[in-house]
Amino acid sequence: MGTTQRRRPELAAFLRSRRARVTPHDVGMPPGFRRRTPGLRREEVAQLSGVGVTWYTWLEQGRPINASAQVLDAVARTLRLDAPEREHLYHLAEVPYAHPPEAVVQTVGPEIQGILDALEPRPAVVYNSRYDILATNSPYRTVFWVEPLAPGPMANALWKLFTVPEEECPLLYRDTELPVMVATLRSAYGLHTGEPVWEEFIRGLSAASPLFARLWKSGDVAEPGRRVKTFRHAEVGEMRMTSVSLSVHGMPECRIVVYTPADEETRLRAAALTGTKNPAPERDGISSIRP
Repeated sequence: MGTTQRRRPELAAFLRSRRARVTPHDVGMPPGFRRRTPGLRREEVAQLSGVGVTWYTWLEQGRPINASAQVLDAVARTLRLDAPEREHLYHLAEVPYAHPPEAVVQTVGPEIQGILDALEPRPAVVYNSRYDILATNSPYRTVFWVEPLAPGPMANALWKLFTVPEEECPLLYRDTELPVMVATLRSAYGLHTGEPVWEEFIRGLSAASPLFARLWKSGDVAEPGRRVKTFRHAEVGEMRMTSVSLSVHGMPECRIVVYTPADEETRLRAAALTGTKNPAPERDGISSIRP
């Protein structure tokens, strides 16, 4: 059975189950007489949603009809669907679902901080989609020269990288790495275009860094992903690190980024910086995690 053929029966069953749990009282309708089934009738859902009875009946029967986002939204409101149920309805109806924009997260809980600390000696950080630094572990602060976070203005990785003198930038190949970071920022910006905080951030960094302003005007877009980056440190020299982004459920537009030594020389240099004794050797580019 194809994907569409399988989704239609699921859509039909889902709509019937959601309709059964909504009573006439819930939507301000009189209960009426001789109501043989729990919840609303199909014609009542159609009436409240502003759609034809035949069309809604066919939708609930899983027939191959087209549904627009506006109509699905109306049905979702009538059936009192919450956000996960509404997204599920869209997927079953094979209509593209756009998540509503959410405020950019500014804090993390102690559980996330505990995960970062448990990743030592690997540097790890939590970024939101604007590259605000929400939390770090000690190796990250040591390798990238970031002071411990304190109450006050949010630290931002992009602001640091674009405003320090080029010779002090921790990225060795900034001409290739910074454009990718700006393109990743623009990908997130699409959800926040026009929001005052985002617009002020873009204006401020553009004024502070002609390089950022030029890269921003390019219009390039990219998604976070695995990359090998070369960093330089005043004490130990160059280090090649593989960065891996991990999404955090319940923290929209945030990711944990973990930096793993990409070669043996980097592993030893990072260990020297962080004070790690007898560091475990890397296996396939990823060091073993101690329990």
